[in-house]
Parts: sequence; structure tokens; C-alpha cells
Amino acid sequence: MTPTNPTTSTDALAEVASDPDTIDRHFPAAARTAAREGRDGDAAREALLLAVPGPAAYVVDVVRRVYDHGDAAERRAVLLALPALDDPDRPDPIGDTALPIVRDALRTNDTRLVAAALGPYAAAHLDDDAWRQAVLKVLFTGIPVEQVAGLGDRADDELARMVRDYAAEREAAGRDVPPDARTVLALAHRAD
Repeated sequence: MTPTNPTTSTDALAEVASDPDTIDRHFPAAARTAAREGRDGDAAREALLLAVPGPAAYVVDVVRRVYDHGDAAERRAVLLALPALDDPDRPDPIGDTALPIVRDALRTNDTRLVAAALGPYAAAHLDDDAWRQAVLKVLFTGIPVEQVAGLGDRADDELARMVRDYAAEREAAGRDVPPDARTVLALAHRAD
């Protein structure tokens, strides 16, 4: 019999695997449970998401529900888990079906969410225009560009043009140009 108040992460994983709706209860508590067990909270939350059974469309519905109802730490954990949910070794990888979650995070002003949204999942699935705009947001908000997955592979002439325009606007306004702008420009020129 599955306990109604699991006290360990193993209990929670088993319960989510047999009744995915219980993730609504376990996901918020996962960081506290992991801390008691000496584990990382983000990894514990990722494990819960990976335990959700079913086809990709169902899994993404559950993931979206958890994201929509979560606080900033829970939303960040969802974003960090997307690459694992898209792993080609999974029976049914989620593909680009979680992009609405990424786009939502990129619209926020929470730099933790923006940085997490620009991980390997976005590098693999976000279209060029949205990805370039996200890189500009990173520069604008001061998120270190090394947190942008795939920057060296995806930087291109159009991104370089956009960054040059951004830098010119900052200079015209008498503002400093962030050093990361030069980093992006160097990566874009190297990609040529």
C-alpha cells in the first residue's frame, strides 16, 4: 500500500508513478524532503517529473500544471528538468511541446527563470528569432552569457547585428555596454 504522507523521496516517486496527480502535493515539498536526505532540491523535483508516466503530451500537461501553480523555485526546477524530459533515451521524449513554458519564463523579469529557460532545452528547440531576443534580454538584465546553453553554436550574423545595435543605443544614452556584449559579438564572428 502506498503511504498517504510519504516521508522519503522514494515514497513520493512511487506515488507519482502510480498516481501522477499526487505530484501537486509532492513537488512543492520536494526541496525540503531532499534537504532532509542531504540531496539537491532541483534534482529531487526533476526526479518527480521524470516519474510521471504516460505519453509526452500527458507528461507536458502535468509539467505545465506544476509550472503554472509553482513558486519561482518550483518554476525554475521545471525549466531545469526540461532537457531530461526531452532525453532521446526516454520512451517518449517531449520534443518541442514544452516551448510555451520556456516562452512564459522568458517573458518574466525574474533573472533566475530567464537563465533557467535558456538551458539546453531552449538551445535545441527555441526558434532563431525568439532565441536571439532572449540573448538580448540576458544582456539587458545582466545575466552572465555563459549561462546561455548553445551560445557558441547558435550565435550568428543577425545576433551580432542586434547586439551591435544594442551597444550603440547604450553608448548613445551614455550608458556602459556590458562586457558580455563583446563576448556575444566574438562568438558570432567566430561562427562565420
